[in-house]
Amino acid sequence: MQELFGQENHKIFSTRDIGFEARALEIFQFQLKNNAVYGAFVKALGTDTSRVDSITRIPFLPVRFFKSLEVKTGEFEPEAVFESSGTTGMISSRHLVKDLSLYRESFTRGFELFYGPASEYCIIGLLPSYLERENSSLVLMVDDLIRQSGHPQSGFYLNEFDKLAAVLRELESREQKTLLIGVSFALLDFAEQYPIPLKHTIIMETGGMKGRRKELIRPELHAVLKAAFSVPVIHSEYGMTELLSQAYSKGEGIYQSPPWMKILLRDDEDPLRVITSGSGVVNVIDLANIHSCSFIATDDAGKVYPDGSFEILGRVDESDMRGCSLLVV
Repeated sequence: MQELFGQENHKIFSTRDIGFEARALEIFQFQLKNNAVYGAFVKALGTDTSRVDSITRIPFLPVRFFKSLEVKTGEFEPEAVFESSGTTGMISSRHLVKDLSLYRESFTRGFELFYGPASEYCIIGLLPSYLERENSSLVLMVDDLIRQSGHPQSGFYLNEFDKLAAVLRELESREQKTLLIGVSFALLDFAEQYPIPLKHTIIMETGGMKGRRKELIRPELHAVLKAAFSVPVIHSEYGMTELLSQAYSKGEGIYQSPPWMKILLRDDEDPLRVITSGSGVVNVIDLANIHSCSFIATDDAGKVYPDGSFEILGRVDESDMRGCSLLVV
């Protein structure tokens, strides 16, 4: 078991040998024995672990545990510690990452699955609030994709809107495939000041107003951005500090997950009842979280469709606003 999940053998990204559910159940047993926080949580629930024979029977660790405890599987000195963003006074989540190469492999494979190699794009990051602090998993991901892009005009543009507008116009004139990924408030600020028709650029929002602007429901946000940039759809990224994988939406807020990530739902009246479709509160299985916890109970309300795609419908009552969340209801 230890060898299966070693640094040199990332079999978690390929489930063709035994299937997703079988791999998830293997990881459940591995983390049950080697993750003190998760093991204690499962024990406190009174779970009969011998009866955990499907992913719907796996207990999911509340995401808030990352705010106060070291959630890690095994003993190690982390190569990195990712911290969540949020408004002033909020307690940040901390994700102890044993192996950054695992994270890089996860986001690279995920991006290529949905968009192709980063080398095909000029990649522009508009993430001012994230760049203002350290230990952001999103900044690390975008920075690495920028490096993989290799395009001379790829990079972070902060609040240099005039320069960004000039670059986008130049890229458009060359018909260069471009990805502009940004936090919601920065994209809105840029859209208001520099509405530019974009035919060769993907606009991708990562959510989050950071208290800088009034919260908008997702259709309102997307409508403003579509009008400003004359694009048919706005893409979205769904990720969390506590996860090492991301889901992507190519329009209308419908997300697809990579094969090593799966969204389930729990009944908001019975949090131990897990379902695979319909509406409820989002649980995430992220097999890339092998060194922390792969089974996370979020505070997001969502809907899962029969094909495994999903929507994020907002926040459950009384859960604090996350820096990366976007209200849609």
